[in-house]
Amino acid sequence: MKTLNIPQTEQKRVVVVGGGFAGLTLVQKLRKSNYQVVLVDQNNFHLFKPLLYQVASAGLDESDIAFPFRRVFQTRRNVNFRLGRMLRVKPEENLLETSTGSVTYDYLVIATGCVPNFFGMDHIEQRSWPMSDIGDALRIRNSVLRNLEKAVIATSEEERNALLNIVIVGGGASGVEIAGALAEMRSYIVPRDYPGVNISSMHIYLVEGRDKLLATMSPETSSDCLKVLEKKGVNVMLNTAVKDYQDNRVIFGDGTSILSGNLIWTSGVKSEAVEGIGNSEKERRGRILTDRYNRVQGFDNIFAIGDIAITDDPQYPAGYPQLARVAISQGERIAANLIAVSKGKPMEPYEYRSIGVLATVGRNRAFAEWGKFRIKGFMAWLAWCFVHILFLLGVQNKIKVFSGWVWNYFGKDLPVRLIIGCGVPCKDAK
Repeated sequence: MKTLNIPQTEQKRVVVVGGGFAGLTLVQKLRKSNYQVVLVDQNNFHLFKPLLYQVASAGLDESDIAFPFRRVFQTRRNVNFRLGRMLRVKPEENLLETSTGSVTYDYLVIATGCVPNFFGMDHIEQRSWPMSDIGDALRIRNSVLRNLEKAVIATSEEERNALLNIVIVGGGASGVEIAGALAEMRSYIVPRDYPGVNISSMHIYLVEGRDKLLATMSPETSSDCLKVLEKKGVNVMLNTAVKDYQDNRVIFGDGTSILSGNLIWTSGVKSEAVEGIGNSEKERRGRILTDRYNRVQGFDNIFAIGDIAITDDPQYPAGYPQLARVAISQGERIAANLIAVSKGKPMEPYEYRSIGVLATVGRNRAFAEWGKFRIKGFMAWLAWCFVHILFLLGVQNKIKVFSGWVWNYFGKDLPVRLIIGCGVPCKDAK
């Protein structure tokens, strides 16, 4: 296999796989260090995933939440970016093999995140829309908008229902946020853009297998969220399991079904296996088991951070929450530890500290929790806006996103109602 053509220097080399919140933070913290840093990612950009649902619901352009890696590090000569997908690790050779070439390392950090978990349901995996990357978000936007266009000329009520009904599976933050956004699209955009469509025929369903929404938040917040969504016209179905999706019908565990050509899947994630390391069998999502220093068990120079990692911490047997702030803090800790090692100092263990949870259900409704402290409504929405703008990369992106929110807030308008391409594959309702 050819190499990734990284210049040979006397510096020790840190290879980071994955440029999400964890990996990007680590690389940024090491950009002035004595290490040679190599970032490998299957995309050439950092994706701000918390705002992915706004691309899917036509509120933001995809370029608003994506920032090219080479632009981030264009002035840092010790940072090298290579486009590629991780294939396997050969620990005995300190070698990483990718889809575009191989590279040796002194330290390897795996921060590849997670992928959607369809729990073995093949039809749903083939025909639903996950919301994991920009391609997914664009396919959701294309599908919803294209089906609205088709609904204008539909010749039967059954065909129109299949085109207009939207089913979202998963009542976590992503599911709640996309449900709220699409409900506002139905209320404010569809009547103006599609006068031939009766919005009373457009139903939005949010399906959750548990007895509450936002499972990581308090029962009070879950109840408040349910009320807000129902007020927006979202049909929330709790304690309901999805079993199959055939012939534009979402089939539930009790045998009932809903006719829909728009099935959006936000129900769970899992980790892809890393050949050469062996993912943990400790928990069902297959994350990599690490010690308190984020080292992969059994290896001294291989680390795992972010959503793909589960730390051997008795206080958190199910792992730390898979949140951006956790990933960022782990990236900061590994960077500090690697810098300490380069200076002959000992590493310090990673200490998880709860940093609160945020979720929004519309243009001025959100929920925020920090321990026992809770706020909701407009003030929580302002806090949500501030936090997301703060962590978004690039001044230009911050301005574009903020201006888009202002336009949406006062004008009740969505600026990016574009059908671009078909997407691969094209899953229109029949």
